[in-house]
Amino acid sequence: MQGRGDGMGLDTLALFFCVSVSVGAVAWVFLYPTLSGAARAEKRKQELISTNAVERVTARASQTSRRDTVAQSLKEIENREKARTKVTLEIKIAQAGLKITRLKFFLISAVVGILVGFVTLSLAGNPLVALSAAFAGGLGVPQWFLSRLRNRRIAKFVNEFPNAMDVIVRGVKAGLPLGDCLRIIANEAAEPVRTEFRQIVEAQTLGISAPDAAVKLYDRVPIPEANFFGIVLQIQSKSGGNLAEALGNLSRVLRERKKMKGKIQAMSMEAKASAAIIAILPVAVAMMLSVSSPKYLQLLYTTQAGQLWLAASAVWMFIGVMVMRKMINFDI
Repeated sequence: MQGRGDGMGLDTLALFFCVSVSVGAVAWVFLYPTLSGAARAEKRKQELISTNAVERVTARASQTSRRDTVAQSLKEIENREKARTKVTLEIKIAQAGLKITRLKFFLISAVVGILVGFVTLSLAGNPLVALSAAFAGGLGVPQWFLSRLRNRRIAKFVNEFPNAMDVIVRGVKAGLPLGDCLRIIANEAAEPVRTEFRQIVEAQTLGISAPDAAVKLYDRVPIPEANFFGIVLQIQSKSGGNLAEALGNLSRVLRERKKMKGKIQAMSMEAKASAAIIAILPVAVAMMLSVSSPKYLQLLYTTQAGQLWLAASAVWMFIGVMVMRKMINFDI
């Protein structure tokens, strides 16, 4: 009986030990991660992974959205450029900086044509030649003068425009609003930049935004730099970006273009001098012969065949001068 009791005690002890080990193992599996912080660490890890994923997705979506905004802005500007390819007489007059109307320009052209016709009639005595000269003078001389004023004004604008960009860059870096920088240029810059930026400021007072007003600058000053200035402001207003850096790059490009233009002019001066000598030489020789031997060239002025040869020579000389001018001048 005693042996049986000892055996039952051992069995009970073994069963208790097995149950204890099983309960301990189950507790280890379910309670240890909570007590040791492993579950919290794993949860925190999953949260970080999901947060980084969301941030990457958000950043990618933001970058895609900004790219789409820039592309849309460029498409709108391109469509606007296609719509305004036609340059009217009013636009040419505005680009030349003149304050006259279309009717007044036509009246001036008519007066110039009549004056040229009278002078030609008094010198040549041929009504047909005088009529042709009046027609050419009325159409050509005012247009040439208008084009010359326009090119001169654009050249002055290009020389002063980098300084205006530097004012905006320094003002933006110092914390000034863009509108204040534009007003500084409108009050203190040299002409014609002052007048053009004054029109931008006046457009802002009428409720037009600065980017939209800057885009219209290209209509009055048709140069790529003015167009780029408006594009930069429009893109920056819609999608953000470093305005000071973009305008600083524009100012640097303008100054480098000016340096390159000066180098090209210096290198082409020899060719220009040769072209001028070749163009003036026939006229100078004819004048010297007319003074030293008047009868030597008399047939060219008195006979119809001589006058035709003079006209043909003048046309060919003009064509040669234009060809040499085209070969010498370089667009930068």
